[in-house]
Amino acid sequence: MIKLDYTNVSVQAIGDNGLDLNQCFNEYAPKIQEIITNLNMNKDKPGSWLQWMNLGYNEETVWYVKEFAAIVDGRFDNVLVLGIGGSALGAQALSEALLKPYWNLLDKEKRDNFPRIFFLDNIDPDQITALLDILDLKKTLVNVITKSGSTAETMSQFMIIKDRLYELLGDDYRKNIVATTDKQSGILRQLANEEGYKTFVVPDDVGGRFSVFSAVGLVPLALVGLDIDEIIRGIKIMDLTLKNTDIYKNIAAQNALIHYLMDKQKGKYISVMMPYSSRLKYISDWYVQLWAESLGKEFDKAGNKVNNGPTPIKALGATDQHSQIQLYNEGKNDKVITFIRVDEFDNELNIPNIFEYTGLNYLGGKSINRLINAEADSTAVALCDYNRPNLTIHLPKISEYYLAQLLYMFEIETAIIGELYNIDAFNQPGVEQAKNYTYALMGRMGYEESAKELNEKINKNKEIMGV
Repeated sequence: MIKLDYTNVSVQAIGDNGLDLNQCFNEYAPKIQEIITNLNMNKDKPGSWLQWMNLGYNEETVWYVKEFAAIVDGRFDNVLVLGIGGSALGAQALSEALLKPYWNLLDKEKRDNFPRIFFLDNIDPDQITALLDILDLKKTLVNVITKSGSTAETMSQFMIIKDRLYELLGDDYRKNIVATTDKQSGILRQLANEEGYKTFVVPDDVGGRFSVFSAVGLVPLALVGLDIDEIIRGIKIMDLTLKNTDIYKNIAAQNALIHYLMDKQKGKYISVMMPYSSRLKYISDWYVQLWAESLGKEFDKAGNKVNNGPTPIKALGATDQHSQIQLYNEGKNDKVITFIRVDEFDNELNIPNIFEYTGLNYLGGKSINRLINAEADSTAVALCDYNRPNLTIHLPKISEYYLAQLLYMFEIETAIIGELYNIDAFNQPGVEQAKNYTYALMGRMGYEESAKELNEKINKNKEIMGV
């Protein structure tokens, strides 16, 4: 199992900036028990947006995903994922972590004959053009992912690529497309039914940022040969563990309560996620979206204006010791830093003792593995010297099993802290407003009035600026 070390958020470690953890755990034990019980009682309730808690038990989806991966095995050189936000970040984070580093640069033999994988998660015209210049679309399987089927960014990408596929392949273009979307409604579902794309379902009551263990994430991962059975096993083990209503035995509840109290009692409302492994860099990106969209809310459940939201920040150890730690040690004491430490790397890399008579001789004969973990340990201790709270999550190794545990733990933690804040962690009204404005500016039918109001605001701003 992954482990959480919360020693360095205690009063014993960092004085008044820390928490009396036993007192806090005892005081909040009944509330935590109530939250965990309610989450598990309501996970099957329509409209609760908790169906992500059941994804580890959806054997049918796993079977269909594995079947599809077997059918297309060897047919494509590339997988291209079209999606944005939760439709792409989960699979991107896990593929970056679990595939061999520099996967797309390896030859086919070193990739065990599995395809390269690319993610188009933005609408930068230069990026899209450059990618299409290097991809042979005839040998590319395109996985377009959007539940609504109307996401402007994803569907504009798809329109460009579908048009090029048709030019290259004629009616056979549809064999190069797999759509992951709503099971019944939406533009993409309609297109898939009419044009004959292979499809997978984005489940109801699963928000995009919680969808990594649905077909949204599993399809791309299976296509590049990752072991989704091990992913499912990791979820199940962690789910069983996190059903425990005893806060002393539930690391998601512990982490949620610590961050909540650090915000409310100590004014530390910034959560820094800092893995000590380059392979885990995109795990921080995924975490940032999970917390930003789930916890950044204007109103609580009672309708009170709270403008809630701990701010998530991504960092990478040891790289960002040289770009951010100065701020974390001596800047405003408003952060909780979470390290992810890998106990066993896949490779052991020794440092040759070639500069024996220089100041570098202390490194010779030791390993890079020892050095990166020494960096993690020293950074944690240095933060304590400055009375800065920090936690460490121990990942035994980077594997499908352990990363599934890690991500599922973060999801449960997010649900629990949302309840502590008394907010709806599963909606995103602040995102929808910007989407609607985009539809209006691009001339989508039904948004004429919004377009008029928006243009008035834009012109007013121009007048203010004297433009």
